[in-house]
Amino acid sequence: MKEINDTNKAAWEEAFDKRCGDYGKDISEQLTNDPLRFLDKPFRQELLKMSFKQKCVGQFCSNNGRELLGISKHFECEGIGFDIAENMVEYANEVAKNLGINCSFVAKNILDIPSEYDQTFDFLIVTVGALCWFEDLHPFFEKASRCLKEGGRILVNEMHPLGNMLAVKTESNFREDAPKNLVNSYFRKEPWIETDGMGYVAGEYESKPFISFSHTMEELFDSLVSNGLSIVRFMEFDEDNAGLFDHLNHQGLPLSYLLIAKKG
Repeated sequence: MKEINDTNKAAWEEAFDKRCGDYGKDISEQLTNDPLRFLDKPFRQELLKMSFKQKCVGQFCSNNGRELLGISKHFECEGIGFDIAENMVEYANEVAKNLGINCSFVAKNILDIPSEYDQTFDFLIVTVGALCWFEDLHPFFEKASRCLKEGGRILVNEMHPLGNMLAVKTESNFREDAPKNLVNSYFRKEPWIETDGMGYVAGEYESKPFISFSHTMEELFDSLVSNGLSIVRFMEFDEDNAGLFDHLNHQGLPLSYLLIAKKG
């Protein structure tokens, strides 16, 4: 697993160094004008129902920090994010400092988060594109459970596992006349290895390898429950949140989900 982590760390840091387009812009102004703009609408709606006064919010795989920074700014709560890419963490900390947001970021592989963060968070968020970097979800949610306070909640807003069965437009097995074709096994175990860049960050380029994994709903639910996290709500949506299947929005396919679970 360490070799995979090291490989993905190098690939993500390369992608962030090459960032371009909207992703390459300073996010400070966007966070000032609309702090929650980087969150999916269903996720944003759920957060607005909750109270964050004097709460601490954590994020696993915080990327450049924009989601957690927005939450911390809007709700005036403390935020702590963790990401494997050191340059992303450095950038996020700089934005937090410049905007005076009570938010800090730590460069750390999620599974190596130290025990000093045990029982720290009232809320823990996991957003789209986070879970795929972990071959086994059990240690991921074990760490999440340890970091949550008793009664704390984890919110997971991710791509639906069905998405891994579909072909993306740029892939050779995509058919324009049959975009709903299921071309990959739902139970795929072998990793996905990609070297064509991280498109939403830096466009297409010949990149260091990204290694990711598919997960079934069974694995998701079992990993949560076996680590003392009780599912409170589970919602599925026929709208893409991964930037891969916009052409299939609102056509009856489950493309994203929002799950809320409680510790204890």
